[in-house]
Amino acid sequence: MDIEQKQEEIIDHFVKQASSLEGSALGSLVVEATSHPSLFAFSEILAVPNVLQLEGTETSVNLDVLRLFSQGTWSDYKSDASRLPHLVPDQVLKLKQLTVLTLAETNKVLPYDQLMQELDVINVRELEDFLINECMYAGIVRGKLDQLRKCFEVQFAAGRDPRPGQLGSMIHTLSNWLDTSNNLLISIQEKMKWADTMTELAKEHKKEVEDRVEEVKKSSSHKNHVYLSSQQDTCVKLSHFARPPRRLRVEEAPRKPPPPPRCPTIVPTRLHMLCHSLGR
Repeated sequence: MDIEQKQEEIIDHFVKQASSLEGSALGSLVVEATSHPSLFAFSEILAVPNVLQLEGTETSVNLDVLRLFSQGTWSDYKSDASRLPHLVPDQVLKLKQLTVLTLAETNKVLPYDQLMQELDVINVRELEDFLINECMYAGIVRGKLDQLRKCFEVQFAAGRDPRPGQLGSMIHTLSNWLDTSNNLLISIQEKMKWADTMTELAKEHKKEVEDRVEEVKKSSSHKNHVYLSSQQDTCVKLSHFARPPRRLRVEEAPRKPPPPPRCPTIVPTRLHMLCHSLGR
């Protein structure tokens, strides 16, 4: 549950109590409210008529304490400590927590040196323990401790009661945000209209293409049907003039020529051998 939601019931409780008390009896209520671990907003209590009636009385210091916790810091208390009552430890812790929230309103990167000076912390270890245990675990801030750069990077910080000087700047910031949101909304609507128009054009083009494809298919089918019919008619006409196929004569294979006559074998005789030798 967010810190703002947790405070609603607590604020209602203290507002009802403040409405039923008067004068010095409100002193204990102020101490109890400013010491409560889950209460970080006090403007509703300050708006109670019985509390406002403390202005200019002997117990007006209780009204000053409420204003300090509503809009002030630990440095503001130190500069005016002689006039204000001594704070109990829970009040000191609460005021230092509120100081961190005030610093986080204007800067999202808080140097360790600045935090140690504003919170009266003597070393980095004590500062980091305070930020983790008393601020992050309490849910009033979220962020990252950068030991290398020695700073606290704020990701979220709970809001405090607005100071009178902040109302004008808050209204100006909200007005700028509203104008920017309206311009963004108009731009989105124009983009949506353009997208709808392009979608309709795409549908029409798709329909035209599909119709054209169907026409081409029908035309091509009709042409093929006419062509096949003409081919069949031509085949039928040609079949009337067709002659029976002629039978091919199978010629007899040529006979092999007779082998050439062999020369008679001459048997050599002794006379022939003698003549042959004489001839040499």
